[in-house]
Amino acid sequence: MSTKPKPATRLLQRVRHARHPLQGWRRWAVIAGQGLAGFVALFAAVNLTLSLSTFRGEDPLARTVQELRVLWFSPPPGQPMSPSAFPTVYGRDLGPAPDTAAIHAFLEDEAEDGVFLLDHVMVDRILKLNGRIDARSLPAGVYVGAHALGPDGLPFVPVTKFLAHYLLFPRHAYILVVPAQGPAIAFSASQNAKFGIDAHPNRLSAEVAPFTPDAYDFPSSGEALHEMTRITNDPVRVAGAVQALKGAQARLAEEKLTYGLLAPNSNTAVGCVLEGAGAISERARSSILLALRAPGFGAPCG
Repeated sequence: MSTKPKPATRLLQRVRHARHPLQGWRRWAVIAGQGLAGFVALFAAVNLTLSLSTFRGEDPLARTVQELRVLWFSPPPGQPMSPSAFPTVYGRDLGPAPDTAAIHAFLEDEAEDGVFLLDHVMVDRILKLNGRIDARSLPAGVYVGAHALGPDGLPFVPVTKFLAHYLLFPRHAYILVVPAQGPAIAFSASQNAKFGIDAHPNRLSAEVAPFTPDAYDFPSSGEALHEMTRITNDPVRVAGAVQALKGAQARLAEEKLTYGLLAPNSNTAVGCVLEGAGAISERARSSILLALRAPGFGAPCG
């Protein structure tokens, strides 16, 4: 009977006994580089898998096609949206040039179904029709938005906007209030420096401001896809939401917390506001999936 080793065994032995072309510190530098490259590849693969398998709605393939189209058409700051962007992304559902009523009905259906996209292409169309985001187009309610974080400027944004959305699973959360009358208002949290505040640049703070192209969390080229979830459309709660958010902003300023990469951060501030309003329980806020999707969301409130 032949005792010849199997091909896999021979290959393993060859690798074990092979002479490395480099010696000393160069050899270990190459090994360390290979290990780092492997870790980055594994990290990207895990994030890509999570991005394509969670929070995808009832038709993940259609959702992915929509995302890719939006990312393709989303222009850098200062450049106009392509005339073919809206017909390509939404033409099948809304036609090439829908009016405000049609967009409102479409977004109402989307909000009723659960998590939906409010993207750069859609808000560009709404601004062209109405000049601002309000209840004429986006149904009145309180929403939680989440988007990837990435640079907006050239020359990197045409590539980084795809990488940030698919190879980085974590998201930055904010709260959007659309009152029955008046402009939509956003509650955004971050470092003082991100809001142009020079004093204590690393302090965690919040901004309550109209949801305009100048707002911190408005859809842009580097943050073109916003996943929205409507928390409530009760008229009484919506009417008092902006004042409640201003109170949360004041309390956050009084706490004088230092911003942390994992916590406390912008997601922590949003999670605490939602828990305080009874929109989410402490247990749900601390779930593992939310911890991966919005790091810091479940961290203890001050």
